[in-house]
Amino acid sequence: MSIAIDRNKCIGCGKCSDVCPGSLIKLDGRKAYIKYPKDCWGCTSCIKECPVNAVKFFLGADIGGMGSLVHTEKNGNILSWIIERTDGTVTEIKINQKESNKY
Repeated sequence: MSIAIDRNKCIGCGKCSDVCPGSLIKLDGRKAYIKYPKDCWGCTSCIKECPVNAVKFFLGADIGGMGSLVHTEKNGNILSWIIERTDGTVTEIKINQKESNKY
């Protein structure tokens, strides 16, 4: 599993790099990049921090992804996980961050 960074969307804020536990995401010319995507731990911290949805995570075949991508969008306390499948379908899973660790 790994991430993909859309350099056209990236605003160079560095939030993804700051939260990457493996220090794999770097900034080059005010844009983020990951030099060795296969070294990605799959923690998804970077996609949750990106304010412009420039970072996407490849869903592995073991969880039914088969090339699908996921990114997040925030709206207040609601974190939406957006899954884009290769057949063009999109699924959105909304999580209230204030309630997510309740149990």
